[in-house]
Amino acid sequence: QVQLVESGGGLVQPGGSLRLSCAASGRTFSSYRMGWFRLAPGKEREFVATISWSGASTTYADSVKGRFTISRDNAKNTVYLQMNSLKPEDTAVYFCAAQAITGRPVVAAASYDYWGQGTQVTVSS
Repeated sequence: QVQLVESGGGLVQPGGSLRLSCAASGRTFSSYRMGWFRLAPGKEREFVATISWSGASTTYADSVKGRFTISRDNAKNTVYLQMNSLKPEDTAVYFCAAQAITGRPVVAAASYDYWGQGTQVTVSS
């Protein structure tokens, strides 16, 4: 079992930056693929980014590629999402998730086994 707690959300102006953190407790964090997803009002949950257990492999949604960076520190049991050049359409609740079983589609929310409670990101002037 893994418990995930996100932090770092808030209100930021367009063009600004935020860094989200997701702290994990429980066993074997370093063996899990980690992902970030977001949910905006009136929309379906959307894949944002994912990182392999070692950090060697990352994948991004086209909508955030070049602006967001996912990283992890296995010694601290934490995964990060650095968000730059934020746009109003990035406004959403952001969730981190852990995938315990490998071999499943890395961009599909259904492939992730554990979820945090989410942190609100609002991009507005």
